Amino acid sequence: MLYYFTVGLTYVVIGLACAIYYVFILRKPVLGRFWGALIVGLVGSFLGGLIDQLFANVIAALADFNSVNVFASLFTALVLITIFSRVSSPK
Repeated sequence: MLYYFTVGLTYVVIGLACAIYYVFILRKPVLGRFWGALIVGLVGSFLGGLIDQLFANVIAALADFNSVNVFASLFTALVLITIFSRVSSPK
């Protein structure tokens, strides 16, 4: 039980860090500002974990932390926030 909690918490922290980075450091426009970026970051982080589970043999060389492939979660969360920002920003 504690294992699944720590894995889930790791994904949440990665999604939160990506949202903070994108909104407050890069200052990119996102629909819903921080909350929109946070939701998309969390979805991206968990989706990255799912991709990691499906393609574990392909990306096994990447480092793991708490049984979570940090790079896959981080990459997917940032990509989804970038896409969401570009779709939601008025031009």
